Amino acid sequence: MKIKLIWEMLILFYSGIMRPGLNAILGPTGSGKSSLLDILAARKDSHGLSGDILINGASRPRNFKCISGYVIQNDVVMGTLTVRENFEFSAALRLPTSVPEQKKKERVNQIILELGLSKVADSKVGTSIIRGVSGGERKRTNIGMELITDPAVLFLDEPTTGLDASTANAVLLLLKRMARRGKTIVFSIHQPRYSIFKLFDTLTLLASGRLLYHGPAQTAMQYFKSIGYECEPYNNPADFILDIINGDSTAVTVRRADFTNMPSCGDDTIARALADLYSSSSYYKETKAELEKLPLEHKMISSDFKKITYSTSFFHQLNLKMYTASFLTFACFLHRVGALFFLTTNQCMNSITTIELFVTEKKIFIHEYVSGYYRVSAYFFSKILADLIPMRTLPSIIFTCINYFMIGFKPTAQAFFTLMITLILVAYTASSMALAIATGQNVVTVANLLINICFVFMIIFSGLLVNLTSVGPWLFWLQYFSIPRYGLTALQINEFTGLNFCHNNTTVAGVNLSCLSRSPFTVCTGEEYLKIQGIEVTAWGMWKNYMALICMTLIFLTIAYVKLRFLKKLS
Repeated sequence: MKIKLIWEMLILFYSGIMRPGLNAILGPTGSGKSSLLDILAARKDSHGLSGDILINGASRPRNFKCISGYVIQNDVVMGTLTVRENFEFSAALRLPTSVPEQKKKERVNQIILELGLSKVADSKVGTSIIRGVSGGERKRTNIGMELITDPAVLFLDEPTTGLDASTANAVLLLLKRMARRGKTIVFSIHQPRYSIFKLFDTLTLLASGRLLYHGPAQTAMQYFKSIGYECEPYNNPADFILDIINGDSTAVTVRRADFTNMPSCGDDTIARALADLYSSSSYYKETKAELEKLPLEHKMISSDFKKITYSTSFFHQLNLKMYTASFLTFACFLHRVGALFFLTTNQCMNSITTIELFVTEKKIFIHEYVSGYYRVSAYFFSKILADLIPMRTLPSIIFTCINYFMIGFKPTAQAFFTLMITLILVAYTASSMALAIATGQNVVTVANLLINICFVFMIIFSGLLVNLTSVGPWLFWLQYFSIPRYGLTALQINEFTGLNFCHNNTTVAGVNLSCLSRSPFTVCTGEEYLKIQGIEVTAWGMWKNYMALICMTLIFLTIAYVKLRFLKKLS
């Protein structure tokens, strides 16, 4: 694979070639390693970038993100799944549906053997709560997720981060074996030990966004010696190079006279001087001459950034993602209305758990989306359906069955199922609002705070804590944004319509309602009570609450999808 890159950064341009083998991008923190890696992998926002990236002398294909592999620095595998299940998930989504299931299983088994994961293949990867595999095995699992499609090019961002020296060495030996089979492996690394450094085939050295060296890794020490820097015996070449960049003379035995007064680390004067020396070196001229022989089509790199193609259909992705997540005026009504208020409020508060649906998996979603695992729509609808059915519908049904008869609501089948459906709709709407607020957030606690503030105002204007008929016009409009208000209104119509309270010693739900006939505010029927509360007792009075909940649900889901669709997926 040959790549020509003209990367515009601080009005500097540089070029290079990445061949089959281990291509390391080395440099201190903030040197631009990850940015360069993201540009090569077509995962960087193209704004402000120009130049050409060629694959085998031709323009990079528009679906390059899908046919190449990219292992990000942080682990993004599902910790609750086993190593094998993670690989099977990747195979099911990234391999075409035309590939037989048996072939997919064989591919998964092959990856497990290649990565040396046979002993832990059926062990859970692990989470902060569930004990799982070791750090090295987890890193190899991340790599295996990208090897399912057998990509010719594999990118890795800091593959040794968080690993001990021995485990890091084992990971690089694994990559070296893969490189010997003809794969082009490009990775960023910060400060490798010598046993890792000697595995590199090509070294790209960056500092302050400038190219200081690009060429064979084994001739890097010879190059630095030629410009006046010689590595001490037994010193690690990678440490030696970083010492030069940082202005540390402890590892330098020979220095050029014109570098004597170089400033220390923190100033990019050294990086600028080293970049100028490299641009006049034979290594740079040889690379440039080789690149000039390639037929360039001179297309802006932004043209091949946005196209993502998929190996499977929308419904296949959808199916798989679902498989793998006013104080009361009349005190005699307090027992019953208070119970209805509790039921609707409980449904709203329980829906707060929905905020974690897209927040905790944000990094996983971004990585899998840009890798071509699935469409945004497939991910969105699968998570919605997987959450609404088990987490919102079933608890609402169980909640209704337990509380309805214990509280002693109207003993009719119609009233029972009406209450159940109402609570389900309230749960759907509240969950949708939580998604609309939380989608795109990075911190769960921030989303949690915003949603709780919204629910507090909604509960105040739900119709129990404040009699809505007594609210001034400057606040009256807030009731139309209250989810529990629509649910509580529908439940009151359902419960009080047809009830008569003026019979002597009438007791409902353990409360003697004959007190109402002795009250100066005589109320004999449920309809009269509803009228005093400003509730319309008609068929439309019931259905308009349902229509409001359904419309709010659709609006909130649309907002959540749009936010997810336009979420910044490239750094």
